[in-house]
Amino acid sequence: QENGWGASLANRLARKCDVLNRGLSGYNSRWAKIVLPRLVSKSPLAENTVAVTVFFGANDSALRDVNPKQHVPLDEYADNLKSMIRYLKSIEISEDRIILITPPPLYEAAWEKECIAKGKRSATLNRLNSTTGEYAKACVQVAKDCETDLLDLWTLMQKNKQDFSSYLSDGLHLSAEGNHFLSAQLWLLLEKRTSMLPLALPYWRDVDHLNPEVKYCFCCD
Repeated sequence: QENGWGASLANRLARKCDVLNRGLSGYNSRWAKIVLPRLVSKSPLAENTVAVTVFFGANDSALRDVNPKQHVPLDEYADNLKSMIRYLKSIEISEDRIILITPPPLYEAAWEKECIAKGKRSATLNRLNSTTGEYAKACVQVAKDCETDLLDLWTLMQKNKQDFSSYLSDGLHLSAEGNHFLSAQLWLLLEKRTSMLPLALPYWRDVDHLNPEVKYCFCCD
């Protein structure tokens, strides 16, 4: 996504890491658990993985009575996160390389307007920030139980009771500013993991332009 946090990280890590973004619009943790093995499988790629982020909860926390398709009960949500962590560990991605991200807060006034604008009057306020907060707390607890890293986005965006509305484009989805906030916070966890990684290929000024193949092989490791 243009101005998205994944694109920002890819830019920061150019020539050090490949950033594989597998965000699936509208998915909840129940569906993600099913498709995860298709997205990440045991391979040299998995063995060389620096970090994996697991970022669910905004859809799981949809209110069951008005949005049963996306809603996932709180206990199941926590179990699904644990299941994904177990799977990642089974393909040699250890818990110290896993980062759980809580859902961001919900700005209810803007999301209600968005639902009405789309003609979803029956689904108005199909989410509540207080409910999203319960899912965020569950995510925090899973990270503690499973000894993974954590980015508590729900808490950070509301720190000191600040106005977080600018972080959300429609009350639910991240705006450009929200994506920048997430990227900056996530970078605090990733910088140490990536700071010592070498560049995949030398800086262009270091290449012998008259005979580049002597010092560097561009066709193999």
